[in-house]
Amino acid sequence: MTDTTDQPIPKKTDGNLLQKLELDVRLLGMIGALIILCIGFNIFTDGRFLTPRNIFNLTIQTVSVAIMACGMVFVIVNRHIDLSVGALLATCSAVMAMMQTQILPNMMGLGLGHPMIWILAVGAGLLVGTLIGAIQGWMIGYLTIPAFIVTLGGFLVWRNVAWYLTNGQTIGPLDRTFLTFGGTNGTLGTTWSWVFAAIVCAGALWALWSARRAKATHGFPVKPIWAEMTLSAVVVGAIIAFIALLNSYTIPTRRLERMFEARGEVMPEGLVVGYGLPVSVLILIVVAIVLTVVAKRTRFGRYIFATGGNPDAAELSGINTRRLTVKIFALMGFLCALSAVVASARLANHSNDIGTLDELRVIAAAVIGGTALAGGFGTIYGAIIGALIMQSLQSGMAMVGVDAPFQNIVVGTVLVLAVYIDIVYRKRVGAK
Repeated sequence: MTDTTDQPIPKKTDGNLLQKLELDVRLLGMIGALIILCIGFNIFTDGRFLTPRNIFNLTIQTVSVAIMACGMVFVIVNRHIDLSVGALLATCSAVMAMMQTQILPNMMGLGLGHPMIWILAVGAGLLVGTLIGAIQGWMIGYLTIPAFIVTLGGFLVWRNVAWYLTNGQTIGPLDRTFLTFGGTNGTLGTTWSWVFAAIVCAGALWALWSARRAKATHGFPVKPIWAEMTLSAVVVGAIIAFIALLNSYTIPTRRLERMFEARGEVMPEGLVVGYGLPVSVLILIVVAIVLTVVAKRTRFGRYIFATGGNPDAAELSGINTRRLTVKIFALMGFLCALSAVVASARLANHSNDIGTLDELRVIAAAVIGGTALAGGFGTIYGAIIGALIMQSLQSGMAMVGVDAPFQNIVVGTVLVLAVYIDIVYRKRVGAK
């Protein structure tokens, strides 16, 4: 690929390798920490941690927290906090479960398996989550009640609203189509996973080279061609390796036989079928892409970061910071509801303890991912990596045999350490 500009493109010729590649040191640090964690747990579990089966399970277990962490980035960047995300997830899950098992079958006569059940249930959950988020945002933005207090109250209110909606019972079975959003019961299969990988690789390459052209057009220095190609190769390689790993996890033979029996067919002898990319992970990828575009390419995203950087200056410049707060928390509520879809579908029912301690996990994922608690800075990809680090910690400790209470002690310690590292890093960067 060649550059087509009217003027010579200024290239970066000085600096070390990382500077030439324009790689984020914090991102490399997070990826390095994740790799060290995985290798360490793989050693302590005699090679069981990095098996295709465990990686597959790790990805689908990370999704619900990662989706909410993406929204938490916007909340924290805007100098707020949301302590109600786990409770709000539980309320939305309860609403969708009751819609599927009680309201729609009894009031509208739609039997289990009706094609409209999952659509109406998901729609109701997303609507409830968005409205609750908007109400909390209105109380924060227009009534000027601190976000900590509003969402702490929401933590208590919505957790118990979920309990009353279901009388504290586990609700199921849920709609079969609805369950495909959970992961194991819904994957793209190996062929469509490779098709998706090809599309994502093409999109990533287009984004990288389009950014290069944009910089060159406006006269900004660009990376050397070799650095651009190296970065492109790393990105494409990571995508291909991830899909190959998921495709290598095969459906158990007995389950595959039952799938053929359900269709009235006989499974061919020796047939091996891989799971492929889970639908829930596909949802997370779409959310990440959309929110990244929102953060970098839209007025709404620019307003969020401008307000988080300097609220007074943002308001004086004409930004309606109160309405912006409502929109941010409405988005957070929507993402909580979307996470409820994934979480309840993965469990195949609504349980009374769904979303418990997700507040800790979501905030920790965003902070570990580099979101500044002081506001003004944060990335979507960082939050997702942070969520993956959190889940890897918990899954690895569970496989090693660490008790649940000590797991929470470790997670809390990591959260405090991440904030401290962030403070030290920003002081050093500011001093340069």
